[in-house]
Amino acid sequence: MRGPRYSGCMRIFFLALAALLWAGLAPAAAQIDRAPKVQTRLIAERDVAPGGTVTVALEEDIREGWHTYWKNPGDAGAPTAIEWQLPPGWSAGPIQWPYPVRLPVGPLMDYGYKNKVWLLSDVTAPANATPGVYILKAQASWLVCEEICIPEDGAVAVSVTVTANPAPAYATIAEQFAAARAKLPTPSPWKVTFATGEHLDLFIAAPQMAKAKPKDVSFFPLKGGTIVGPAPQEFAAAEGGLVLRLKAGSKAKNAKTIDGVIVVTSRDGSVQALDVSAVPGMVPATKFGASHAALSIWLALLFAALGGLILNLMPCVLPVLAMKALAIAGSAHGQRSAARRDGLAYGFGVLLSFLALGLALVLLRAGGEAIGWGFQLQEPVAVAGFALLIFAVGLNLSGVFELPGLSAGDALTRRGGAAGSFFTGILAVGVAAPCTAPFMAAALGFALTQSMGVSLAVFAALAVGFALPFVLIGFWPGLLRAVPKPGVWMLRFKQVLAFPMYGAAAWLVWVLAIQAGVNAVVAVLAAMIALSFGVWVWSASRGASAGWRMAGAILALMGLAAMVAGVAFIGASKPAAQTDHVSAAGLPSEAYSAGRLADLRLQNRAVFVDATAAWCITCLVNEKVAFENRAVRAAFKANNVAYLVADWTNRNPAVTQLLEAHGRSGVPLYLYFAPGAAEAKVLPQILTPDGVLDAINSR
Repeated sequence: MRGPRYSGCMRIFFLALAALLWAGLAPAAAQIDRAPKVQTRLIAERDVAPGGTVTVALEEDIREGWHTYWKNPGDAGAPTAIEWQLPPGWSAGPIQWPYPVRLPVGPLMDYGYKNKVWLLSDVTAPANATPGVYILKAQASWLVCEEICIPEDGAVAVSVTVTANPAPAYATIAEQFAAARAKLPTPSPWKVTFATGEHLDLFIAAPQMAKAKPKDVSFFPLKGGTIVGPAPQEFAAAEGGLVLRLKAGSKAKNAKTIDGVIVVTSRDGSVQALDVSAVPGMVPATKFGASHAALSIWLALLFAALGGLILNLMPCVLPVLAMKALAIAGSAHGQRSAARRDGLAYGFGVLLSFLALGLALVLLRAGGEAIGWGFQLQEPVAVAGFALLIFAVGLNLSGVFELPGLSAGDALTRRGGAAGSFFTGILAVGVAAPCTAPFMAAALGFALTQSMGVSLAVFAALAVGFALPFVLIGFWPGLLRAVPKPGVWMLRFKQVLAFPMYGAAAWLVWVLAIQAGVNAVVAVLAAMIALSFGVWVWSASRGASAGWRMAGAILALMGLAAMVAGVAFIGASKPAAQTDHVSAAGLPSEAYSAGRLADLRLQNRAVFVDATAAWCITCLVNEKVAFENRAVRAAFKANNVAYLVADWTNRNPAVTQLLEAHGRSGVPLYLYFAPGAAEAKVLPQILTPDGVLDAINSR
């Protein structure tokens, strides 16, 4: 493929940036085929007379899930460019851009096109052109994006006949060009004014438009920095027209005009696109429900706190919380100040971990990554590292080695200490990552559409709810008295806790097998052996002579180096082919795609969509409880319900889009589409057979 030929410094910059992203995202790119993502061709409307003009369309047929860009690409991207190579004397006008659509990419907003688009240009023949056939050639270049962005280009050509009496366009071609022209913005017949302040308000002086109560009104600026693209766009009727409220960008405050395209979608589905050049002026007062937006933030914080509280009851967190309970039992009957200190240390570890995860999630999404809650477990090297950490905790609980702060301690009365409580808080958040709880999903879905400050506030509220039970134990004397006194039972309980940890490590190895294949499993098992050897040698040599301690330290370092090498091998390995990890017993399943869902709904079939992941314990429990139930299997079969599995074990932009479309940031998500229903019924995250049966039967 020849290099793209964008003209201008900005196009060169964007292509260089795209190339860097391509190199930096090599693991993701390895899963994307090298076939072109956009098929192009030139189509001429009709023949042309000498000195006449013919409209030529560059058709972009864009692969499903990918998009190209409008003349203002938004927060990132580059528009399509056409370099014409015409016969002598011929000339071509600029691209006539149809109105775009908003394309949210994490916290960014792009403007562009999906599926198929026609970019029209007028080509003029010279007045002295002799009759005959002429070949119009062009070199087109574009940036096409999905999870990653790829610069593409291609040579296109079309033949045009010059004749003194051009025949009308064929009916089919004429209809297609008429449809393409209908998408071109037209100059607004109404005056548009704007006012800036806390917001950027555009007033369209069109009373009839306000009376019609349009379904949607959107604004696409011609210049970057005019508005904050990802911010919501609200509209409301006002005296004499409509007001469109936007979040002002850095270039809006001192602007003399605000230029762009306003797209109005009527309730019957028809679309009108208006070219506007708004001037400063009066904007009528109107209400946009600001109090409702503020309430949404407080509600999200409340939901996050409740979700964090309930998260303590999820199966993935219970082993670590049992460890924390053991530490409390060791310190509860000592000084109250120590209990308070340990509770606060645990809470601080939880808060720090949630904020770190939230910050990483927000920053990665700002960079265009299609990720959500639990994103770290979509990386095989992270799964391997987490499996080793859980395995190491199990070894510690079994007594293979002693790590101050993790153990119940000497003579069954050793306290965990602030360091141990802090580490337990971090570990608890780590094992909670594969789980979501009721209320939590809605809060996180809201957080990832907001500014960084609001997003981190939601994660902080989640941390407060999660840490609250154990922090309260440290400050509530009545609860402390209910904790059993230290005794021999603590040693036995500590040893028993090792086995859930080994089970969790085995489960993570299974997840790794799905993500990265058998070689990665061999590597992580070898790393576990090396880890076991290293910590055993280190622990065994602690009471020996200086020489033996030195030898033990060297052997321990060799074991740990071997473990690191195993993890590095996993990080360098190619990911396994994408497969669906689940096909619940008795339920034939298909892989989810937006296209397949649309096909099944056109067939008027009932469809159940299961958004899941191998690392999501809540998902696995739901599958065992609900989908393996005989009554549920019988209902699926009797009602001919199609079962689509949206597997998010590895990164899958199609599944991410599905989650975001329903206000979620992670799995599980269960959707039931009844035959002919306009919208899906969203089922609870904690699934029961009765819940599934009620959804299927409530047509």
